[in-house]
Amino acid sequence: MSPSYTPPNMRGKVALVAGASRGAGRGIAVALGEAGATVYCTGRSSRATRNSTRSASMRLETVEETAERVTLRGGLGIPAFVDHTNRGAVQMLMARIEKEHGKLDILVNNIWGGDPFLEFGKPFWQLDLPKGFQMMEGALYTHIITCHFAAPLLIESAKKSSGGLIVEVTDGDSYQYRGNLFYDLVKTSVIRMAFAMARELRRKNVTVLALTPGFLRSEVMLEHFGVTEANWREAAKKDPNFEESETPLYCGRAVVALAADPHIAKKSGRVFSSWGLSDEYGFCDADGRKPHWGSHAKKKYGDVMRPCDEGFYLYWTGGMVDSISPNWP
Repeated sequence: MSPSYTPPNMRGKVALVAGASRGAGRGIAVALGEAGATVYCTGRSSRATRNSTRSASMRLETVEETAERVTLRGGLGIPAFVDHTNRGAVQMLMARIEKEHGKLDILVNNIWGGDPFLEFGKPFWQLDLPKGFQMMEGALYTHIITCHFAAPLLIESAKKSSGGLIVEVTDGDSYQYRGNLFYDLVKTSVIRMAFAMARELRRKNVTVLALTPGFLRSEVMLEHFGVTEANWREAAKKDPNFEESETPLYCGRAVVALAADPHIAKKSGRVFSSWGLSDEYGFCDADGRKPHWGSHAKKKYGDVMRPCDEGFYLYWTGGMVDSISPNWP
């Protein structure tokens, strides 16, 4: 925990971080842990599968390691090997959470697994369709499945608390093109998914929103640049943008700040950035810095990011359904 950061008190809160093995998911789980929360850390990377498979391509990070880091930070980390494409497994997970803790306050959907299927640099008519559809299954359908089975428990829990929270982790806070058809569909769809779920949960005391990190200094990215967290600035020699990168913990502290905000319902149905929320709530990264990908991009490339704003959201409200059935559900 950095000297300049004191987390809100989230003791007694129960969270599920789906896709917590590494990257933003791990950072979010650990940040919830340093705030004192109980965190179920799920994913398909476990010590058991890693040791039995011993594939050269299998990454070293596991849900068990994430859960241990949550506990070391002051929370309670609970690892769970779950394939979120498996509806039965997700349903069993929710039953387990209800049995063991009787409630669920926070759900973070960070399931990705799309790296092996990405084909940047190809137009849609040259893409490998099976790879693209696998990306959609692993990074979009899993989010729908998990929310479907988590919602009833979140709704019931919210009746006895200050409210529930669902966070959809995406890439970017705009509706601009993201460089690949399937990647674009996945990342913009989870933003729209947050809006649609927020609409249907608006009377259930459950807030739903989307969140994007900036240039994420994840395990995969550190490895890509051939650096470690100790000497990460060396990578800026290859890509100057890396100087404004952030650790996964930064995004995690954004989630904690959101969860502790008593007025969070006003944010429901929208997309936010780690750097924008740092401006609003004042949290910092692990090293005390406040990396601001938005300001960096504007300085280097001009006013090109155009995050979703009030004018944009005007087009998301009203419409025929709200006019015909304003009280549904």
